[in-house]
Amino acid sequence: MKNEKRGGEITMVPVEKRILIKAASMYYLDHMKQSEIARRMGVDRTTVSKYLKKAMNNGIVKIEVESDSYEEIEAALERRFGLREAYVVPKSYDMLAIKQSMAQAGLNLLRRIMADGQIIGMAWGSTIQELTKRAHREKMPQLDIDFVPIDGGPESIDSDHHVNTICYEMAKTVGGRSHFIYAPAITRTSEIRDAILQDANYEKISQLWQRLDIAIVGIGAPVKSSNLVWAGYFGRDGIDSMRRTGAVGEICSVFYDKDGNPVQTPFTDRTIAVPLDTLRNLPYCIGMAASREKVPAIMGALHGHLINVLITDESTATILLHE
Repeated sequence: MKNEKRGGEITMVPVEKRILIKAASMYYLDHMKQSEIARRMGVDRTTVSKYLKKAMNNGIVKIEVESDSYEEIEAALERRFGLREAYVVPKSYDMLAIKQSMAQAGLNLLRRIMADGQIIGMAWGSTIQELTKRAHREKMPQLDIDFVPIDGGPESIDSDHHVNTICYEMAKTVGGRSHFIYAPAITRTSEIRDAILQDANYEKISQLWQRLDIAIVGIGAPVKSSNLVWAGYFGRDGIDSMRRTGAVGEICSVFYDKDGNPVQTPFTDRTIAVPLDTLRNLPYCIGMAASREKVPAIMGALHGHLINVLITDESTATILLHE
C-alpha cells in the first residue's frame, strides 16, 4: 500500500477493510508494537498509525471506558446543590446493606483526603459506626490526626454507637488521637448545660471544634415517629411539638428547617453540639443519609449548605433530584 503526497501532506491511498481489521487486531488484541506491525505488513510505521486511526473512525475499533454507573447522577447532585462531591451507592431493600455501602464510600473518601495534622469531627450514629468497623477490617494509612466528638452522646443508645467510642475506634485504625466529650447530646435542664459549658472538658472540645478540617455527620429526621432515639428523648407529644416548630431534620442534635436554618425548640438551651455555622465553613462536611423519609432532612441540609459532600443511595438521590 502506497502513500501519496498532496499539498505537502501525506495521505493514505484507499485501503481494504480487511487490512484495517488485521492491523487493528495485531495492535489492540495481540498488543504488538506499531513498528513490528509495519515490518509484518511491509509498510512504514506512519502508515500503520494511519490504519489504526482509520479503523477507529470507521467503527472497526470501539473503545469503551468503564465508568461508575452512578457518575451522571452524582454529577447532577453536585451541580444542583453546589456540592464539593456526591457519592451514590446502590439501592436495596436491606437498609443495613445501604449503610454498609455508604460507610465504604465514606471510608474511601477519607483515605483520599485525610492528612497529617488534621482534626476530624465525628457525630454518632449507626452508619458512622459502620464506617469505623470497616476501617478496622482494612489497612489504613497511619497519620497524625485528632478525632473529636462534635456533639454529646445520647444516653439511650448502645455504647458501640456512642460518639466517644466512634472517635476512639477510628483514631485507633490510623494511629491518631481521640478526644472524649463528657456530656449528653441534650441535658435534662438548661442549668446542667450551663454548668457543662463552664467545664474544662467542654472548653477543650469546643476549641478543637474551631480548628476542624473535616466533619462526618449523619442526617436525622427527628419528627418521624420511627426515629427511636428521638422518640425515646421526647415521646410522641414531644415529636408533635417538634413538628410544629418547622424542624425537618437534625445534624449533631441541632434541629433545622427546610432552608437549613436552626429552629428554636424546647431543647435548644439544653443541647451540647458544634454550631451549624461551623459545619458550613469547613473544607469538608460529609453528610451520610438515605431513605425516603429522610429526604426533607437531607434537602434542608443541602439548601442550608450544612454539608458539602453527600453520601446516599440511588433511590434517595433520584428523589432529591426531582423534588
